Amino acid sequence: MASLKKFFERRRNPWKGIAYDAYEAFSSEGAQSRLEEYPDLPEAPMVLDFGGYLGEWSDRVLAQYHSATIHMFEPHPDFAAKLQDKYGPDARVHVHDFALGARAGTMDMPDAADGSSAVAAHERSFQARIVAVQDFFAQHDLLTADLVKINIEGGEYDLLPALMDSGDITRLNRIQVQFHLFSEDLIAARDAIRTRLEQTHDCVWSYPFVWEEWRRKAAP
Repeated sequence: MASLKKFFERRRNPWKGIAYDAYEAFSSEGAQSRLEEYPDLPEAPMVLDFGGYLGEWSDRVLAQYHSATIHMFEPHPDFAAKLQDKYGPDARVHVHDFALGARAGTMDMPDAADGSSAVAAHERSFQARIVAVQDFFAQHDLLTADLVKINIEGGEYDLLPALMDSGDITRLNRIQVQFHLFSEDLIAARDAIRTRLEQTHDCVWSYPFVWEEWRRKAAP
């Protein structure tokens, strides 16, 4: 039934084909392990988790690197509160109940629970606090991040350009990002971001609109 539904959805919206094909390749090639196993990080890595949700991804990092420091961003008030309760006593994890963006302020975000998005439309909404990326990096004296995970339901189309505009993108050694395909115009938006990102980072693997990884270019 799921495959039949996908068939008709692809007939109605052929532009979604790139994501369907990438997901099939991601699954068949066992690429999920790329998001779970990190054997080549420093002994005490600095990690940024954009889209903390329940903290499961960060838990896997902490299991491999007990001395890691993690800054976790989760603007959804319910999930942020749960994360703060979960990690409250753990000095390694800093839970931030806001998102990073180009400018400080607030944003009405559609509320779809774990799929809360700044791009897709839903009936319910909540107000998210936005902190400017350059302010956050300056206030927390973050010189370098060894690993960055970005899964923020469309917010990547604001966050990544903001990081590039501020120059803070050069602080990020390794970026794993999930671009979301809510509408056809986001194909061009992703292409534009990738073109800019190529100035500072190399794409080491990519499953379009599923997951991809970028690593900072070596200094000349």
